[in-house]
Amino acid sequence: MSISKTKNKISSIFNLPFFTNKKYILSIWVIITIISSIKQFIIGNYNNYKIFKGVYYHTIDELNLYDVYPSEYFDHNHYGPVFSLLIAPFAVLPDAFGLVFWNIFNVSVLLFAILQLPLKSQQVNALLWICLNEFITTILGVQFNPIMTAIIILSYVYISKQKDFWAAFFIVLGVFVKLYGIVGLAFFFFSKNKLKFIASLFFWSLVLFALPMLISSPQYVVQSYQDWYERLILKNNENTGLNSYQDICLMGIVRRVFQDNSISNIPFLLGGMFLFGLQYIRIKYYQHKTYQLLMLASVLIFTVIFSSGSESPTYIIAFLGVGIWYVIQPKPVSKFKVFLLIFALILTSLSPTDLIPTYLKVNYIRPYALKALPCVIIWFVIVYEILTTKFDTINSKNENVRT
Repeated sequence: MSISKTKNKISSIFNLPFFTNKKYILSIWVIITIISSIKQFIIGNYNNYKIFKGVYYHTIDELNLYDVYPSEYFDHNHYGPVFSLLIAPFAVLPDAFGLVFWNIFNVSVLLFAILQLPLKSQQVNALLWICLNEFITTILGVQFNPIMTAIIILSYVYISKQKDFWAAFFIVLGVFVKLYGIVGLAFFFFSKNKLKFIASLFFWSLVLFALPMLISSPQYVVQSYQDWYERLILKNNENTGLNSYQDICLMGIVRRVFQDNSISNIPFLLGGMFLFGLQYIRIKYYQHKTYQLLMLASVLIFTVIFSSGSESPTYIIAFLGVGIWYVIQPKPVSKFKVFLLIFALILTSLSPTDLIPTYLKVNYIRPYALKALPCVIIWFVIVYEILTTKFDTINSKNENVRT
């Protein structure tokens, strides 16, 4: 069979409704979520959910949220007091139901956020396929990361829709639950009503700070925030061990290559923040959708590759950034960028699966935090694109995003 016929046959396969009908793709995400949840419950592998559930009950009983509770779960809680209300509807259910419905809530919020992006239908479909395996990794870990990804995306979406009040809500919620939400402030310059946005940030900060007091007490909540701060400081020190399952980031790669966990985050963070800040010099493009989406992709990836707390399931955040970057590329996509996507799919997304030889995972990928490498490279490419692309030359007829 000739190469052209092979390409046509492959193309016809990917044009089947299974791959192109959004309802089918969304259903696949939800079905995988339900099956994964049931599987994890049956084998008893849902420690994270037990931690989440504990946040609610410990808040009611006014127990230290960041103590160890070996009779309930292993590891520590690292979520803020307001998380007690977010998990409450699921925590009161038997674990079999609470776990399944929690993960359905996770996938529903993430899919809702993705569908709000100013992308064409075929771009959304491609994005969902690109990120599916990374989503499976995080949902098997019963993580909060899908919602965290949605919070960052919705922070951008609602600012772009001039709904600053709700954009502020998601930013503050993200900060009060897991701190990561603070990156939503990166979209501040896209706001057309900055005073309203700032006022909304203060309003939601007061509301979400006080809200857990409804099921506990003011003294308890204030003390919990102090305890949370202390716990996060300890966690940051724990993350940088050379054999840690965390620290899968740019700094982690360097520390592991040089086998020196004393290498500080600070030079990398300063360099990263400088490059990130440079992206704002394109002032005249602030309202251009392609520029905004590249900034969103940059934020999503930056959040993970410059965090020593990043672990494998955290990469759903970064991989949504990779997917958004790729689907908005002008057609035809260059071979280099196709290579980068394939590189990311293999080394970042597939590395935790059985498709990658155990020898490579054990001896190279995990010891050197190589899961982060493709995302690091793509982030630098995005920064370069933002700094050099003449967005106003994109013909409105051939615009690669939905306005």
